[in-house]
This record gives sequence, structure tokens and C-alpha cells, in this order.
Amino acid sequence: MSLKVDGLTVYYQSLRGDVKAVDGATFEIADGEIMGLAGESGCGKSTLGKSLVRMDARMRYVDGRVELDGKELPVWDDRKMNPYRFKHVSIIPQYALSALNPTRKIGTMATELLASRDIPLNGVVDEFKRRLKIVGLPEDVLERFPIELSGGMKQRVVMVLSSLLDPSLLIADEVTSALDVSTQRAVSELLVEFRDRGFVKSMIVITHDLSVLYQIADTILVMYAGKLAEKAPAETVVHAPAHPYTRMLISSLPEVGVRYAEKRLIGIPGRPPSLLEPPTGCRFKTRCPLAFEKCAEEPPFVEVAPGQAAACWKATA
Repeated sequence: MSLKVDGLTVYYQSLRGDVKAVDGATFEIADGEIMGLAGESGCGKSTLGKSLVRMDARMRYVDGRVELDGKELPVWDDRKMNPYRFKHVSIIPQYALSALNPTRKIGTMATELLASRDIPLNGVVDEFKRRLKIVGLPEDVLERFPIELSGGMKQRVVMVLSSLLDPSLLIADEVTSALDVSTQRAVSELLVEFRDRGFVKSMIVITHDLSVLYQIADTILVMYAGKLAEKAPAETVVHAPAHPYTRMLISSLPEVGVRYAEKRLIGIPGRPPSLLEPPTGCRFKTRCPLAFEKCAEEPPFVEVAPGQAAACWKATA
């Protein structure tokens, strides 16, 4: 087992109170698994990803436990997490295109990153160049500034830097959101190749684009308003979802070959609740067409079919 998360609860502190961004997340990722993490904007998916590597000082860890390869990660302590970052758990940040220092050449940034982990560049420079070649970049990228690279080239540089130390878990946060369609496909395929080549053991790919996850993910975890809604194999989530939110999310996506001048594309009515004061019970109940009295109680996130878990009273009935 690569990753085990048990009851992880992470809030953001604000002047108006605690923003309950991730509330009691419990799930596992197996060795070699690419798990997609999906949901509407503001559902907590990026917070969940960043909390596993502790990359945001605004986070307040309230509860929960995270284990990677059988060893507990001290995610509550920034200093104690430092030896684990990039070596054991790494991240391709959400704004990767802006993550590169514009005043530093790519090679200089790589040297500084490795030095922060007490690793000389000379020891990995050949491997670094080999991986640049794998992602379609020339060696002279090391002598260039970020402004000299296209968006897709910057994204691939960050991918190589984030995985250079062969982390057990790589978190890819919205890596395709700022790219054109052809570059999205190339970057998505590279993520799978990184796993297949053993550069990373397991991966979490965070995006609102379910079509991307369907192509590359083994499993998909759907979040809603800080809570886990459903986790299942990608094929099951897309074709046989158990949670009403997942069904409505899938049905709101355009289909290939359908003319929407003739058939109207229907979204999910209403809006997600505020995470400052989330409602009791099921957080989706005010938007759910299947809501009934029992939804005033919070549904457990439990297995509803082999390999498929959901948090819905109707799904567990």
C-alpha cells in the first residue's frame, strides 16, 4: 500500500472563522495507482493534495493521519516534513507555469533545489538530461530562462524537476488547465509514462476535467464541499456512478457527436454551500433530486459495491 489517509481534516483560518476545506477524508492509493481527484471549484481537491505535502502555511491541520509506504508523514509540522518533500512526496503545483523563478536559468534552479536536499547536481545531471529528452526538451533548456520557454515547455520542466528524485507519491495539481488541447494530451500521456517508467510509484492527478481523468486515471475520487463523495475505478465512475452528485457531474459534460443546438446541456442547479458554515447532514442535499429525510444525517463514506465507495444514503440503501 502506497498511501493511506485516515480522517484528514484541514481548515483555513480567516477573519470570518474556519473554512472547512477538507473534512474527514479517508481513502487509500495502491502502489502503481494513478488516482484522479475531481469536483467543482472550491470543493477542496487542491487543498487535499497540498495538505499531503504541506505546501501552504495558511492550512491548519485539525485531525487525521497520513501514511506513505507504511510510515507516518508528519504533515502537521512544516519543519518535520522538509526531509520528505521531493524525495518521498512531491507536487507539480497548480500554477506551475508561474512556479519557475524568472531571474534564474533552469539549470540554476535545479541546482538550488537539489542543494536544498543535500544532493549535488553532478550526481544526477545525466539523469536530468535523459528525462528532459524523454519529455521532448533539448539539453540547452538548462541554459535558458523561463521566459524563453513556451507554456508547454515550462510545464514539462516542472514535471521533470518535481519527479527528479523518484518520489513515492507525485501530486499533479491542475497540470493541464492552462494548456491548449494538443499540449494537454501530451502532458497527460507523460504523467502515465512517468508512472510506467518508475519515476514515481503512485500519483494523484487533480483536475475539474473528468475527460482527462477518464483517459489516464485508474481510479477517480470525487469531492463535494470538503467531503468525499465517491471513489471507484475510472470506468465505473464515468459509466455507473453511485452518488447523485457524480451522476449529475457526468451528465453536465458535453458528449461527442451530440448537437447541443438540438439538445440542451443541463448543469447542476443551485450552488455549493459555504465552507465557513457547512450544513449538517449530507452537504449535497439542497441540490440533490433524491434527497429525503435521512439526508439530515451525515452519510458514511462506505463501500457500496466491490471497489466502489460512496457517501450517500440512497447508494447504501
